[in-house]
Amino acid sequence: MDGAVIHEPARIPRDRANDYTHQMAATRREFICEQTGVELSHVAQYSFDPSILPGNIEQFIGVAQVPMGLAGPLRVNGEHAQGDFYVPLATSEGSLVASYNRGMRLLAECGGVKSTVVEESMQRAPVFILSDALEAREFGQWVVENFEKLKQAAEATTHSGHLINIGQYQVGPLRYLRFNYTTGDAAGQNMTGKATFAACEWIKQNYSRELKYVLSGGIDTDKKHSHINMLLTRGKRVVAEAVIRKDLFKSLMGVDTKELFWARQVQTAGAFLAGSSSIAGHAANGLTALFIATGQDVANIAESQAAISYSQLLDNGDYYWSITLTSLIVATYGGGTGLATQKQCLEMLGCYGNGKANKFAEICAAMVLAGETSLAGAVLHGDWVQAHENLGRNRP
Repeated sequence: MDGAVIHEPARIPRDRANDYTHQMAATRREFICEQTGVELSHVAQYSFDPSILPGNIEQFIGVAQVPMGLAGPLRVNGEHAQGDFYVPLATSEGSLVASYNRGMRLLAECGGVKSTVVEESMQRAPVFILSDALEAREFGQWVVENFEKLKQAAEATTHSGHLINIGQYQVGPLRYLRFNYTTGDAAGQNMTGKATFAACEWIKQNYSRELKYVLSGGIDTDKKHSHINMLLTRGKRVVAEAVIRKDLFKSLMGVDTKELFWARQVQTAGAFLAGSSSIAGHAANGLTALFIATGQDVANIAESQAAISYSQLLDNGDYYWSITLTSLIVATYGGGTGLATQKQCLEMLGCYGNGKANKFAEICAAMVLAGETSLAGAVLHGDWVQAHENLGRNRP
């Protein structure tokens, strides 16, 4: 409207010299109170010094307190994780911890879970734009011939990242390059981005013709589910497997293994009909709760929850059950893993620091299998709805 006075929006307070202090957090909470009338008394309750937060958060005001429960023991017979583990799960969904706890009891009484990391790879996937399809094809061959130089350029940016190979895919004059790395104990998205950028710049400087590129061409599908990641792995591909005794499943879950096998066939057909990204029951439930507790990048659940369930009804009536997590993205070093409570939760599992990422991945997969057994039993025995009524949100 003509003549109207336009007011500048109030800006969130910042201290460019030192923004990570108790005082600056309090100043921003006071700012919110002035703007909205809400006093953030619970947000203000935390036990660590904000000076540890650079690299993890900006414009810090406090913490989001999520209730944390304990499930276990989870008995794991892995290559890296061996023994009984008590698993911290941060969630606001009633019945979740109880369900995973029940599955862990079943698996422990059956001898535990065998977990194996079978493959690992983290990607950044640039796309190069050439003049036509022929040149794009020739460019792809040039990349193959210069792989060792590209590897050297990429790995010069990182101590723990190693370029394994470069997958190639062409659409018209576009050549998509999927750089595949191992990343040690870090999740590695930022690491691979930096390394791939260095390799792309080397290409621009050394390729004989002018070309353009976009650092992420889309087929790395960062924080998005994709079939290519289910096939080729993003993060870690982990298998958890166990033989569930017929008598124990009946006594603890109230269900016969023959009924379980029949139901899994029906549910798998339904998942196929729906085009589901997973043929497991609720891998995202336990993984999200564990991710929050241990400082993982929770957005990686979009990829990490993809799970393939495979089972066999054995001749004696026992039930072989495996879960394959095709794109599990976890870290035991860097990112949020070094924050105060998150570090303690990783230490509880013996999984904080260098050399522990595969151990943590094996625990994650074993935990998912425990959750699958319990949910399946609850659905088939008719306990599922009642459990949520008794333990969940539906309280008077």
